[in-house]
Amino acid sequence: MKLSILDQAPVSSNQSAKDALEQSIMLAQAAEELGYSRYWIAEHHDLQGLACPAPEVMLAAIGARTNRIRIGSGAILLPHYKPFKVAELFNLLATLFPGRIDIGIGRAPGGAAEVTGALSDHFLQNVWKYPQSIKELLHFLNNDHPEGSDLAKIKAAPLPDIKPEPWLLGTSRKSALLAGEYGMAYAFGLFMSDKDGEEIVRYYHESFKPGSIQKPEVILTISAICADTFEEAEDIALSSLIWSIQTGKGDGGAGVPSIEEAKQYKLTGSEKETLEDLKRKMIIGDPQQVRKKLLALQEQYGTDEIMIVTIAHSPEDRLKSYRLIAEGRSI
Repeated sequence: MKLSILDQAPVSSNQSAKDALEQSIMLAQAAEELGYSRYWIAEHHDLQGLACPAPEVMLAAIGARTNRIRIGSGAILLPHYKPFKVAELFNLLATLFPGRIDIGIGRAPGGAAEVTGALSDHFLQNVWKYPQSIKELLHFLNNDHPEGSDLAKIKAAPLPDIKPEPWLLGTSRKSALLAGEYGMAYAFGLFMSDKDGEEIVRYYHESFKPGSIQKPEVILTISAICADTFEEAEDIALSSLIWSIQTGKGDGGAGVPSIEEAKQYKLTGSEKETLEDLKRKMIIGDPQQVRKKLLALQEQYGTDEIMIVTIAHSPEDRLKSYRLIAEGRSI
């Protein structure tokens, strides 16, 4: 089983954004030492408790402080940007860090409606043009625009010796079909989906046509907390769960609460239901319990790579969770 990391750069209640971003760099370094296959960092805009609006900036810092691990975006939110600029950015990263760059593409707004308007004009129109934008981006990455096209006259320089590897991120049948049609690798966000994931991944396999890759590749992204005991893992997970509830109410600006703060939070009746629903989407346990659940997901979805997102108040707890999961492969 290949294991990878999706980092949302969470800010804890006792941290600054700078602290959180420095912890992200340290997490990428630890991931390399622990044998994780890749490290991706997400793009969010003015979302409470998340510190990274620009994955490409963080990837430059992380690439300079690591040596082997693949690094990438999870995801660049393409409707906000011109494909040419995105191709330039990731070709530059691939030139600096040969054979290590992934470019994960998504279409979510990544923030509130006001933020969306501040970032780009006509966002909904850009979402409608999303398939064409992906196609244009792929042509720039491959440097193979059709002859006669005005875009064939330009290159997203510098052109790296080893191209960035494009991935389409999604949670729906539509994204799966698009990834399959364009011959792209597909990352399914199980941790943020209420839909039938098995069916969506099956659609991807059935619709796949060789393109950027010759055979389908799937990453399954899940949320997980691992600790020495199940009880300890539950306590650590509570911080993340309460923060998710607070963020949903617009009260998450203080950051991920400590375990003590989370235990003191007074849940309403509806919030108790929300907490249980969120908890069902998360893998929580000791190393053997987490390993068993990961292997079951691997078999269920027919994928050999699982990407893990872990949010905890304590950077030490988060790092230990990733370490225990990595070590759990040999149990």
